[in-house]
Amino acid sequence: MPYHWTEHQDDTRLRLWPHQSMTPQGFSWFIGVTALMLTLPLLAVLGSPILWVLMVFFLAAIWGVWRAITSNQAARSMHEELSLSPFEIRLEHVPPKGTPLTWVAHPQWVSVHLHRTGPVEDYLTLRGGGREVELGAFLTPEERAMLYDELNSHLHRL
Repeated sequence: MPYHWTEHQDDTRLRLWPHQSMTPQGFSWFIGVTALMLTLPLLAVLGSPILWVLMVFFLAAIWGVWRAITSNQAARSMHEELSLSPFEIRLEHVPPKGTPLTWVAHPQWVSVHLHRTGPVEDYLTLRGGGREVELGAFLTPEERAMLYDELNSHLHRL
């Protein structure tokens, strides 16, 4: 699950993050195998001046793949942190770039909603403090449904 609950003495915290399917070791393997596969056609022109022309395209392709994957990894660095205490509920959305967005409400007035229709399937929101905010936009519909049940039980304990 791309979220984790932690219990502290005065509050409960939930940290959510996008799914990370490629590990750093997997990234290294992927770039290495891609480079190897692109090198195989170069063996046919080994020793010829055309090798250097093709090498430019080879390096551009490797650089393009490298750049695309690393920029995707930077975009997935976003996360959300929800803090539940008897006196305050705080949701902080931390984007990859820019300032974090914060929402604060009193737990007595907060409700959790799972909208079956909306911008996405099983749209999960928190309503309170005069606003309604989305939670876990990057989760799958099944994960949002499970989080809805868990969040409701944590709110009822408050």
